[in-house]
Amino acid sequence: MMLKSNFDEWPVPGEIFRVSALELAVLDTPHPYELSESTSAASNWKEESARNPALFNGRMMLQRAVSIEQGAIRGEAHLIDYATFLWWRKTRPRDAALHLFGLPVILSSDGAVIAIRMAARTANPGRVYCAAGSLDDGDLLDGRCDVDGNMRREVKEETGLDLDMAQADSGFWALHNNEVITLFRLYRFPLTAQELVAAVETHISTDPDPEIDAVLAIRSADPDLHDYPPFMPKILSWIFESQG
Repeated sequence: MMLKSNFDEWPVPGEIFRVSALELAVLDTPHPYELSESTSAASNWKEESARNPALFNGRMMLQRAVSIEQGAIRGEAHLIDYATFLWWRKTRPRDAALHLFGLPVILSSDGAVIAIRMAARTANPGRVYCAAGSLDDGDLLDGRCDVDGNMRREVKEETGLDLDMAQADSGFWALHNNEVITLFRLYRFPLTAQELVAAVETHISTDPDPEIDAVLAIRSADPDLHDYPPFMPKILSWIFESQG
């Protein structure tokens, strides 16, 4: 039987919870939302790509249903094109589709969260968050979403940093808001914020087509400090409170 979302049992929006189990299947059939919204998605893509020709209509994963029960997250995703995702992002019908992604939170040895600001050519210009990206067709491993692999790849591509050089906290934490589920894990680097920022700045300067235009060492949970997506202030508050 196809998985169904149990929205009534989900934690309160914005509440951070420990992930006790994670099972994210990827089905090899078309996403029903992509089939039903193909005309609208194509029309919206025409407008979006005209405004920003740098956008790439690649393949990514969009959940059809997600179940959350006592910290255990189960999902069933399908590969869709990015044009469909941009249309979903405008409409967000949770009974049809949900977005789930992994967020690696990089912590410096002196307690800062290392974040990036997205460049103008991206779909999130000016937004500030930890280096991350949607699960795509390169993150499909044995019929499931490879969240860890996605996080390593995205951080390496965007910042040049290697997550294997950090001490990863065990397991994931999660929160959800506005039909988006954020899975995050803390990665503790043995470098100071100044050293990490310098390394990322060097990477940006040598990247011929960077997706980010700035790297930031964040030491405050002030939600108005930068142009954050909704999940970032919640995670920052949780980190700075728990780190003492």
